[in-house]
Amino acid sequence: MPDKPTDNPTYESLRVAAGLKFADGLAWSRSGWLAIADGRQKKVLRLKTGDAGVSELMASEGGAAGVAFDAQARLYVCETGARRVTRTDLKGKSETLAESFEGRKLNGPNDVTVRRDGHAYFTDPAFGSAVERRALDFYGVFHVSPKGEMAAVARWQTRPGGLALTADGRTLYVADADRHAVVAFEVGRNGEVDKPRDFVTGVAGVPGGMRTDAEGRLYVAARGIAVYSAAGKLERTMIDSTDCTNCTFGGAELEYLFVSARADVYRIQAGVKGALQY
Repeated sequence: MPDKPTDNPTYESLRVAAGLKFADGLAWSRSGWLAIADGRQKKVLRLKTGDAGVSELMASEGGAAGVAFDAQARLYVCETGARRVTRTDLKGKSETLAESFEGRKLNGPNDVTVRRDGHAYFTDPAFGSAVERRALDFYGVFHVSPKGEMAAVARWQTRPGGLALTADGRTLYVADADRHAVVAFEVGRNGEVDKPRDFVTGVAGVPGGMRTDAEGRLYVAARGIAVYSAAGKLERTMIDSTDCTNCTFGGAELEYLFVSARADVYRIQAGVKGALQY
């Protein structure tokens, strides 16, 4: 079981979007808006600061789970139903980044993150009915280099979900949904991933999307948002009465933490800035 938080300082939260079908992936654009993946609507939505509601950014007929931006402001989308990861540039041109491995279709990509130098990482579990159609005999964590070279950095028999990089890009965190744990990998200069170790175990609820802040803490969406120190100690929980799917930092100074919770998206002023990912 995780340690009990040593303190639980107050924070301010505000519901900024409601009535969604299944809010999952979140990513903040440097243009000043939040991308929200709604898998059941098969859309990626856009929420601008101060807007009364969300608008459609793009359709995603292959489904939409994890989303991320890179340094070129390209949007990456895990299309779980289509079993692929796509990338769309500012002009709206879309390309498939990954859809198969070793001659077999992916299981159903769930989450994605991109390092500043263009190295991308994504998870490929098989949640729900996807397990019936899986072609790979493992649940993978994959690396795609800036040149498009793809490698499996982990071949699990348990299902990986959310993932996040530290600000320096040297540690990759991956949620193990089945073990209720988070695994930390070392990331090398050329994007290679090695030396997995359990960072935390006994996460309350199923760990999903994750983010890091500028001080090295890890934020895990599960039963609420669990906040862990860089040493893996549980510091506090936020909105712990809500099952959360993902989180991301946003705002002009990355001063807000946005949290997706199925039909709703919340904005939390947690008193710390997020780690700049791109």
